[in-house]
Amino acid sequence: MKVFHISPSFYPAGHYGGPIYSGYSLCNGLARLPGVELRVLTTDSDGPRRVDIQAETKPVLNYGVHYCRRWIRPDFAAGFFLRLPAMIRWADVVHLTAVYSSPTLPTLLLCRLLSKPVVWSTRGALQRWNESTKLQLKSVWETFCNSLCSSKRVVLHVTSEDEGRESAAKIPNAGVAVIPNGIHLPNLNGYHRQANGELRLLYLGRLHPIKGIENLLHAIKKSSCDVKLSICGDGELGYVAGLQSLANQLELKPQVQFFGHVDGAIKETQFAESDLCVVPSFKENFCMVVAESLAHGVPVIASRGTPWQKLESIGCGLWVDNNPESLADAIKRIRLMPLNEMGERGRTWMANEFSWESVSNQMLSLYRELAQSNHAN
Repeated sequence: MKVFHISPSFYPAGHYGGPIYSGYSLCNGLARLPGVELRVLTTDSDGPRRVDIQAETKPVLNYGVHYCRRWIRPDFAAGFFLRLPAMIRWADVVHLTAVYSSPTLPTLLLCRLLSKPVVWSTRGALQRWNESTKLQLKSVWETFCNSLCSSKRVVLHVTSEDEGRESAAKIPNAGVAVIPNGIHLPNLNGYHRQANGELRLLYLGRLHPIKGIENLLHAIKKSSCDVKLSICGDGELGYVAGLQSLANQLELKPQVQFFGHVDGAIKETQFAESDLCVVPSFKENFCMVVAESLAHGVPVIASRGTPWQKLESIGCGLWVDNNPESLADAIKRIRLMPLNEMGERGRTWMANEFSWESVSNQMLSLYRELAQSNHAN
């Protein structure tokens, strides 16, 4: 099967966080499956930066990634659109990862004209929260997208039931398939959560208002516990400066450290030196850092804005409201729980249900089903 992945950014771009790594891991998993021929078309966009790769085809595993040079931020690349028609004609199935982005409408239009089936990973972009912006403009964009879809030819790939309901309301002409992201299980090398003393908290992800980091800082202040918080990630400079200023105002400077973007060995060290990961987001479609933390044996406090309510039934974390009071109470409660045992349960859960091999096979089954259905029509 010839599978064509389209994304405005691709690994090693890291600015957009989890979706970049999950898209890359999915492609790697698909490329390992027998009978799959995979190509990727993207740009060198990495938020305000460019990835350190020339705009040419680079081999990755046994598939090619075409990085087209960005002309206009965030992701407009003339070479991208020149390559697009021929690569869509080549494909049996097109997998699009973008919503409010320059590749979206041209891809949907060409796939309609060429009668190509589309799996469309929206990565939570169609979900809303109280401070969502440009709603009217987004609604117009969604109307155009919806007009280019049909349920037998286009399927929205979502990672949770909540995301599926919200996304289907925006693009009702498309079908919906729930397939979670996968996760790699690292070698823990003797990780051990602290049984008592200072509780080491980790926030890992993009620094953005939707992530609820301000509420976490206020929760640290309210908890009156002996805790340390490591904030790992980057974002707009003004917003990051505002978070640092808030930490100073709350007199949390000794307890809270900002590390910026972390990856590789530094990221592994952060997991190894943390007792608990806290995810206070207002809205998430999947939230890759929860799965990453559990894979590292690190229990999680996640907000109800994430689709991780099973943390409590599995016994590897807490699922709470993301206001400062609820987060502070959760921090107080979880420091008395058996963190090592909770981490082991979380890691077992990830191994059993979220391996990339399983996820890649689920995605390939969706491709085949959609291609057969489209061919029959």
